[in-house]
This record gives sequence, structure tokens and C-alpha cells, in this order.
Amino acid sequence: MFMNDLVTYESIENVAVITINRPEKLNALNPAVVEGLREVWARYETSDTTPLDLWMGVPDLGVPVTKPIIAAVHGHVIGGAFILIMHCDLIIAAESTVFHYPEARVGFTGGLVAGLVVRIPQKVAVEFMLLGQPMTAQRAYEVGMVNKIVPVGTQMEAAKEWAKILVNNAPLVVSTLKAFSLRTIPKSPSDLAAEARRDLTRIHTSRDRTEGERAFAEKRVPKYRGT
Repeated sequence: MFMNDLVTYESIENVAVITINRPEKLNALNPAVVEGLREVWARYETSDTTPLDLWMGVPDLGVPVTKPIIAAVHGHVIGGAFILIMHCDLIIAAESTVFHYPEARVGFTGGLVAGLVVRIPQKVAVEFMLLGQPMTAQRAYEVGMVNKIVPVGTQMEAAKEWAKILVNNAPLVVSTLKAFSLRTIPKSPSDLAAEARRDLTRIHTSRDRTEGERAFAEKRVPKYRGT
């Protein structure tokens, strides 16, 4: 089991359970939570024993994940938390869940929410983004943003039921179908920028960059290793 103060990761019966543990702040994101999520995403993606993921509480976290992700949500899903669940493959919501993206009302946006227009009807997405009004779980289900609504407190069990089905499906087929489906989704400018930042970060933080700069300063031929 992986655990820090704000994010936990546990493998139960071949299922990875990732939990945001910040109840006093309603599981709101902050830099420490985001960093914890990056760590568990990376662990999840490289694990051979956890073919899917469950969330309680709520990427772009800069960590590509090829395995399926189920979000089990409840309470208020606001701002960055909404962006996270929007990128999950399946969403199960407690009936009291409220989704809210108020950036148009507070005067700031990162732009990633624009990807919503290819996930639900365009007019509904624009209404949600521009008006900044909350959306109930029932409305989210009706427009296709949520896969299933369940009684409060049962969202994790419902997600685990789907997890058991996915665990017994062919992993290569599941990951391939996920990849194919994602390729059919047009990317927003912010999505493309996030991908570029992720790819460039690998270069900017690489040993090859350090070696190249050092070799240039020392006027010698660099010895690159592709890392």
C-alpha cells in the first residue's frame, strides 16, 4: 500500500484503489494532492497487477494512463476535480453529487474544460462552462456525462462491481479500445498544450540535456544515452 497524507493507493483483488484523503477541505485539490496523484498514476501505469483504477472523492496530471479508470464520486466536484473526472473512462456518481465549474464567474480559466464539448452535447457543455451554474447528478446522467447514479454511500461498491468485470476482460483489448476511443476525440488547445508540456518536460529534465550543456561548455563531443 502506498500512502501519503493526502493520497492513498491500495491494490485490492487486482484492482487499484486511489483515494483523495482531504475530507476537511471536501477533497479539494492543492499542489500536494496533485503531486501525490502524479506519483500514484505513475505507479498504477507501470503495475502488472492492477488493470483498473477507482477514485473516491473526485489527468491533466501529466501522466498518460493506458489502463481504464473508473471515477466513483460524491459531494461537490468543482473546478480541477471536475477536469480530473472528465478525463476518466467511466463515472459512477452518488445521487447527491453536484458538478460545478465556476471559472467564468471568478475570472480565470486554464481552458482544459473546453474538452467537455466532445464528451456531452455541445450546447449543454457551453451552458455549463459559460453560465458557471451547478449541474446535478441526474442532469449529468441525462446528458451523458455520468454513466450511472447510485444511492449515497454505495458509489464505491458499484464501481467495484464494474471493476470485477473489467478485471476478467482481456487487458490488451481493453487498453487498445480505450486508446482508439481517445484518438477519436478532438483535442482542445489546452489539451494540446498540456501534451506538449508533458513531452518537453521529459527533455528538459533529462540527463541528456545536462550532458549536452556540459559538453558544450567543455567543448567536447556529448555522450548521449537517451535518458
